[in-house]
Amino acid sequence: MPADLFAIPVQPLLGDAPTTLAPWRGQVVLIVNVASGCGMTPQYAGLERLHREYGPRGFAVLGFPCNQFGGQEPGSAEEIQTFCTSTYDVTFPMFAKVDVNGSDAHPLWVHLKAERPGLLGTEAIKWNFTKFLVGRGGVVRQRYGPQVEPAAIAADIAALL
Repeated sequence: MPADLFAIPVQPLLGDAPTTLAPWRGQVVLIVNVASGCGMTPQYAGLERLHREYGPRGFAVLGFPCNQFGGQEPGSAEEIQTFCTSTYDVTFPMFAKVDVNGSDAHPLWVHLKAERPGLLGTEAIKWNFTKFLVGRGGVVRQRYGPQVEPAAIAADIAALL
C-alpha cells in the first residue's frame, strides 16, 4: 500500500483511463462510499452543498459507489452517473464502484481504514456513506459514520481550509 494517499490508483466512474488522487493534492477532501438505493442516499444533496460551498477554497468531495451493503448500488457506471446528476445535481468527482471491505477492498479504502479506524479500533466500514476527511497534506483527520449528516462536518472542513 502506498504511503501517499494521492498516489493510490483509482478509476473514474466514466472513462477507461486509470488515474490517482494527485489532482487533489494540497486540498482538503472528503472521501465517501456512496450508494443510490440507500436510506442515506439523500446525503448526496448535503455532500454537493459542501462541495459547492467550500470548493473555491480548496475542498472537494470524492464519491466512491459501493454495492457491498444490501446491494444498494447495483447499477452500471452510466446508471450511477445519470442518477446522481439528475436526482441530486452532483458535480463532485465520482469514481468507479469499489469494495470497501474484505479481501477485494480497494487499496484506497484499506489505507483510509488503517489511518483512521472506527469505534473500538475496528477498521471495517459499517455501511454506505461512511466519510473520511483528509487534510491538505494527505493525512486522514477524521472518520464519520454513515449517520453523520454532511452539514455536521462543515465546521471541521472549514477548520482545515
